[in-house]
Amino acid sequence: MKTRRTIAAALAVLTLTAVAACGKEGSPNDDAAGSAKPQLPTYTVKTDFKLESSPAWVKAKADGKLVIGAKSDQPFLGFEDVQTSVRSGFDIEIAKMIAADLGFSEKQISWQTVASVNRETAISGGQVNYYVGTYSINDKRKATVSFAGPYYIAGQDLLVQKDNTTITGPESTKDKNVCTVTGSTSIDQIKKYGAKVTQYDSYSQCVEKLLSDEVDAVTTDDAILKGYAAKNAGKLKVVGKTFSTENYGVGLNKDDKALRDAISDALKAHEDNGDWKKAYDATLGLSGSAAPEVPALQRY
Repeated sequence: MKTRRTIAAALAVLTLTAVAACGKEGSPNDDAAGSAKPQLPTYTVKTDFKLESSPAWVKAKADGKLVIGAKSDQPFLGFEDVQTSVRSGFDIEIAKMIAADLGFSEKQISWQTVASVNRETAISGGQVNYYVGTYSINDKRKATVSFAGPYYIAGQDLLVQKDNTTITGPESTKDKNVCTVTGSTSIDQIKKYGAKVTQYDSYSQCVEKLLSDEVDAVTTDDAILKGYAAKNAGKLKVVGKTFSTENYGVGLNKDDKALRDAISDALKAHEDNGDWKKAYDATLGLSGSAAPEVPALQRY
């Protein structure tokens, strides 16, 4: 009997020790989203704002709602909770701070998820008043739509396990198994460094494979990767060595210069008053990556 009690006591001690060890490794205090979690900014809605020279603004005011295009599947960037329909993320905050300056409250925003391939059609066809969703400014798109911004400069980067010390940048991915989305421009970029590329339909699938050690890294724009790092705080990290440049802008109708200037004014105001930084810290900043420099606006 004494031997049984001794064994039972020893097992209890081992169990408690194991639980304590697991708790320490994955506890909230072990990541950036701990007790001192940054808070999202709030935005004062301008009640006296008018933009009669913008057809889109005039129609939105008459309708009593602003239609904003966004992504819905990018954690901490452009995400929709399917249970509550609540949108969250850095891009969502950018869209909300602009809306407030245009005279629209959060309740007056009608969110519309638009797939990347349909963005130009949705904007030029008037289905959305403006679009905020990892939308890179380039000359080909500027032939169809206009851009305000950029509000964020992204770059292709790598997401790895938090304890990975072998992948420190693209140069160290030779013969490593790197995952990205089928059809992504990231494929050709990372192949230049000798990486073995695994492709899936979504980044979420790539992240699942990374968490289960089936791939060594995931690659795409750092903003997207920071969102997944924040979602898996304490488990994943962004390497932080970008090897491309993507200027994220707010897409809007090509002929609406008045609205473009107003959105640029709103971005500048919220960058200057600290809202931009607060929004970053409370979303993508939870990845543990410090906020990048606020990019200079390119007015035209």
